[in-house]
Amino acid sequence: MSRRTTAIDTEHMPPGIPWIIGNEAAERFSFYGMRTILGFFMVKYLYLMDGAGGTPMAEAEAVEHFHAFAAWVYFTPLLGALLSDIFLGKYRTILLLSLVYCGGHAALALMGTHGHSSNWLFAGLLLICIGSGGIKPCVSSNVGDQFGPSNQHLLTRVYNWFYFSINFGSVFSTLLTPWLLEWYGPHWAFGVPGVLMAIATLLFWMGRHKFAHIPPAGRKKFFAELGSREGMVALAKLIPLFGFFAVFWSLYDQTSSSWVFQAGQMNCRFLGITWLASQIQAINPILILVFIPLFTFVIYPFMKRFFQVTPLRKIGIGLFLVTLSYALTALVQSWIDRGLAPSIGWQLLCFVIVTAAEIMVSIVGLEFAYTQAPKNMKSMIMSIFLLSVWAGNMFTSTTASFIQIPSAATQQAVLANAALPAASREAPHTLVLPGYDGQTSTADDFVMEYKKDASPGLTIPGQPVFEAAAAQVEALIAGPDAKLPPESALSGRLGIDPWGNPIRYEILDSKHFRLISNGPDSTPGTQWDLGLSVELELPEPAAQPSWADRFHPKEPWLTRRARQVGMPLPSAAPATGIAFSRQPFCGGQTKLHGAAYFRFFMWLMLATSIIFVPFAMLYRPKTYLQ
Repeated sequence: MSRRTTAIDTEHMPPGIPWIIGNEAAERFSFYGMRTILGFFMVKYLYLMDGAGGTPMAEAEAVEHFHAFAAWVYFTPLLGALLSDIFLGKYRTILLLSLVYCGGHAALALMGTHGHSSNWLFAGLLLICIGSGGIKPCVSSNVGDQFGPSNQHLLTRVYNWFYFSINFGSVFSTLLTPWLLEWYGPHWAFGVPGVLMAIATLLFWMGRHKFAHIPPAGRKKFFAELGSREGMVALAKLIPLFGFFAVFWSLYDQTSSSWVFQAGQMNCRFLGITWLASQIQAINPILILVFIPLFTFVIYPFMKRFFQVTPLRKIGIGLFLVTLSYALTALVQSWIDRGLAPSIGWQLLCFVIVTAAEIMVSIVGLEFAYTQAPKNMKSMIMSIFLLSVWAGNMFTSTTASFIQIPSAATQQAVLANAALPAASREAPHTLVLPGYDGQTSTADDFVMEYKKDASPGLTIPGQPVFEAAAAQVEALIAGPDAKLPPESALSGRLGIDPWGNPIRYEILDSKHFRLISNGPDSTPGTQWDLGLSVELELPEPAAQPSWADRFHPKEPWLTRRARQVGMPLPSAAPATGIAFSRQPFCGGQTKLHGAAYFRFFMWLMLATSIIFVPFAMLYRPKTYLQ
């Protein structure tokens, strides 16, 4: 059967749109379901997939890996656009890469069945980068290809519905996958999104006879238009604009990483519901479903009473709203840094603000990029628009990498283990590692003990001094509330380390504090800083039975897994009902901690918003449609 190569001349909605919208809803369920739990999974679950012999990933490292993945998902659209515009066309490109996409989900679901789970993880993420990223510019431009001159007035409405379908799929996945991870583990949590991706691929194939299949321009025509004056002018105008979008995505995409870790430090009971930290992201697609009609039919018409509402003005307002959301996030984090546990409702308010910004930046930017692209460069321009997401996430990933302080003890242990025979590395063994002076049998030696099916045990030099300081702090914590004493109350009272440096007490959140000194190099913020991280293990209040209990096991997957691999389960001290878990460390902290991290991004966004104003005033739009 021959396929239409031009849009139908009609004033009504094109017949292929329902199939595209259905495909997008299922595909976004799969992507956001996986992405919602990815950062949390890397910190809490990954090291347990092959047993208990690993070490949990630090949050800063998880942020680095998460945003590196998010970045490359938005780099591969460039390859997908070239494949579509030059060789295969949009339909065949989407169908082929969707199958690759399904393979990536399958790899994630199989983690822990054979081989090393980290290999399955990164292989799955690589396939998803190729599949999900490759189809992105084709799917969004395929929407616009269905419209001609007679119904182009419906383009804004359909892009709103297109975005509506994205969030309709993600609202369910962001609620469901954290729940599956909590109670049924990673195989189900990653497997269900894979099934939805298979359904998305099937839906797209079923609608093949309803679409307008715009043929590829071919290499000669594509590069002729790319190198034409019209193409070069379009790129020269749009690429600086996409730079502003990059900063937006750097901040916005942290709602799935640093904001999730912040939620884990808050009181997650709100409106009578106890939320899982990863589930808080579900408020974003829920708000999108509400905000799209609200902005379309109420807010934008109201704004038009006072000034002309252009796409660039919408984007500018949205950038300032992101700044406001991070100002509030930094304020909330400052409360956490004082040992408080603010209500998760504060982060929900941050989501309201950043979601309003998303409506005005992401949706408007997507449509604006399509309309500003010459006819045979639609997919290419859409891919460059998506490169702004790549650039933003690469900036976040690079920042997370830069602020991490390595651990001298871990680095020494890696080198010492590499020098051992394979049989010795796999058997339980103990390493005596040289400290700052580079020699063993001196006062600054580290000891790393490796046991079967257990995380490596570190003993730091001068550990008894830190243990005594921990006992002082723990003696001040009692009662069911178990509030940490303020930092000022213990300043200068916790003794000194073996090199004469004072031991500092620093609150991390309401259940974690650390005792830290400058270590043998007497310099703060280096890989030689020493101390103890202390976690309060509070007795959990008896949970009220609910109707949902019948749908999940009696114990979370992590508890069952810990018992399966022989890890000790925490138990509260009988005298106070509170137990303390102490973990020695050497380095491993971050240069931007707590509220300082969020303030850095707030000031970055404010500067970007101010610079955008004169740029938008000078920009001259030119619209192209099929």
